[in-house]
Order: sequence, then C-alpha cells, then structure tokens
Amino acid sequence: MQTSDWTKIHPHILQLEEKGLVTRTFSRLDPERQQAVIDAILEEAVEKGPASINIKEVARRAGVSIGSLYMYFNNRDGLLAFTVELCVRFMVDMFESFGPMLAAMPLREGLSMYLAGGVEWSQTMAGLIMFFARAAYQGDPTLGEQVVRPVADSMRQTVHDMLTQAIARGEVREDIDLEATTRVIHALTIAIGDPQLLPYLNTYFQVIGEDMPPERTLEAMLALIVSGIGADKKQERH
Repeated sequence: MQTSDWTKIHPHILQLEEKGLVTRTFSRLDPERQQAVIDAILEEAVEKGPASINIKEVARRAGVSIGSLYMYFNNRDGLLAFTVELCVRFMVDMFESFGPMLAAMPLREGLSMYLAGGVEWSQTMAGLIMFFARAAYQGDPTLGEQVVRPVADSMRQTVHDMLTQAIARGEVREDIDLEATTRVIHALTIAIGDPQLLPYLNTYFQVIGEDMPPERTLEAMLALIVSGIGADKKQERH
C-alpha cells in the first residue's frame, strides 16, 4: 500500500477505534507497523479463508508477538471484524471520492478512467484485492453481504451517476432504461477489469492475451457502449 493511500485509510482506523473494533494501542502505532498487521491478516484470510485465520500465523507474518495482537484486538473474531470493515470503508470511500469527477467527464472518457484507473490502482493493493476477490468469487455468503455487496453497490452507483450526467449533457439517449443499463455496464466493467487482476479469470473470460493488450479490449467495450446508448446526432439536428 502506498503512503498516499495510507493517509486515506488512517482516519477509518480512528473511527473504528471509536466503535470499539480496535484498541488505541493499535491506532497509535506507526503506519508501517499498522500496515504490516493489516497485510498479514489479509494474507492469512486469503490463503486459509476468513473462518480459519490462525492468530499465530498472523503474528508471524506481521513480525509481532501474539500478545501484541491481543493488545490491538479484543479477540480473533474482533481482528477479522476490524479488517473486514476497514477494507469495505476504504474501498467505498475511494469510489465516493472519485465518483463526482468521473461523472463530470464525457462518458467515454469517464468510463475509460474508471476502468483503466481502477485496474492500475488495484495492482498496488494486492492484499486487499485478493481478499475482496475471495469474498466475491468463492461464494461465502457472510463475506458476500459484509464485503462484496457494499463495495459493489458503490461501484454500481458510480456508473449510475456517470450515466445520469451523460444523459443531462445530451451524450446519451433519454429513452434508455437507466437502471438496467447501469447494471449491464457495471457487469461489463467487472468482466473486462477483473481478469486483468486475476489471471485465473482470464483463462475463462479471455479478455487479454499475447496479441490482445488490455487497451484494445477497453476501446472495444467503450465503442460498444457509446454506439449502443449514445444520442443520435442526426436526429438532434432535425
């Protein structure tokens, strides 16, 4: 995780301290130590599943004592609850922060930045993204509701806002089914983006390859969307 990202995640740690999900001892640690602990929890959860997190292994990965972990969190369940809520808050906050900027752009440009920029950002957040991917693709119903749904709702709302503003600017036809179109574009961006982050998905989706760079599939997706829902300029002139 980059330093700039940590400045955005630290306020959430303080809020979760107020909720009692983490102790003041943890919130006062230096950022590098906090990050090491969070990364260790995520790595353990990805490797073994959230229900099988081993406190001893988390301590080993983080380079801290088991006793220190119990000083940071009340118990094993509290450790996981803190990490889940922190990840969700951070990811939702990122979409809410950039959403207005994306909605103000021309639709094609906004969608391009939403997808390409999102993939680039995700590549710097390997532990977080792998944890989210496990929640999204391995069918754990609890993580589906706690982790996947709130983040996916924010992603879908970002697309909805882009489309709403594009309609207002006259870029997109007013007669489209806004809610259904939002869901289709939301699904398309996931189908194009996730295989770039998770190679095992690309085996099935075949989005990229030796002779198929991601920029090419992105442009094809954008062309498909814009040609499908874009305003008819000829009709506008008449």
